[in-house]
Amino acid sequence: MLAHDTLQRFVFEHAPIRGEIVRLDATWRAVLERRHYPDPVRDLLGEFMAAASLLAASIKFDGRLTMQVKGHGPVRLLVVECTSKQTLRAVAQWDQDIAPGSIAELLGDGQLVMTIEPDDGERYQGIVALDGGTVAEGLEHYFERSEQLNTRLWLAADTDQAAGMLLQRLPEELMLDADAWDRAVHLGSTITREELLTLPVPQILRRLYHEEDIRLFSGHPVSFRCSCSRARVESVLRMLGRDEVTSILAERGKVEVDCEFCGSHYELDRVDAEQLFAANHMTDPSPTRH
Repeated sequence: MLAHDTLQRFVFEHAPIRGEIVRLDATWRAVLERRHYPDPVRDLLGEFMAAASLLAASIKFDGRLTMQVKGHGPVRLLVVECTSKQTLRAVAQWDQDIAPGSIAELLGDGQLVMTIEPDDGERYQGIVALDGGTVAEGLEHYFERSEQLNTRLWLAADTDQAAGMLLQRLPEELMLDADAWDRAVHLGSTITREELLTLPVPQILRRLYHEEDIRLFSGHPVSFRCSCSRARVESVLRMLGRDEVTSILAERGKVEVDCEFCGSHYELDRVDAEQLFAANHMTDPSPTRH
């Protein structure tokens, strides 16, 4: 039976190799319902979204992973966010006329910014050029350069679903079977786009690794969820400052903010702004008197 909106982990019992397979259905369609994307942009964004789910699951942390891709090609910006609870959101910006092509053709000299923000602990950010002809190749190069981890990805997306598979060689473990990693990658590379999008995970693993001893874990649900809120909007406006907000109010009569991820609309009038900065002033610590 096909499991929808699910990520499943698996391990090779006799080799230090782990893997994950994710399928995004309603999660992916929730992104597409909020904005119409041309097919090349849609597929690119879907593959990055599946990849974000896989990469977030491969990191032991509580927090948020954000992948931001900037380029000077027809696709100017891609942003995908995945939390450790496997909630995702994504958005892309592009020029009007766009044709299918490699990521180099779509993004130009694309740059990937990978940010990991734990709920507790230090924020980590890695920045690399996005090389390769596909999203999978570009991310594999990122891991090779930034994480020094042998990682392979297979990704696919269409109008109904996005899916991906990840293989990773565990660090600092002895590979008793010297050919195990190369064999796992070679067999993984035989999976087709159609199989990745349509076959149940157990069937994929049987098709690829029927001669290997694989342990498949229970699935983890994946869902669309936007982290925007009025409180976050107010926090951004506080950072803009009273003068900037007052200028916007003088020009437009109100401050309007639309979330590009989910389409939520927020408005603040003069009274809201006064309360916003009055509250900010009240929470500022008073100077200590000696």
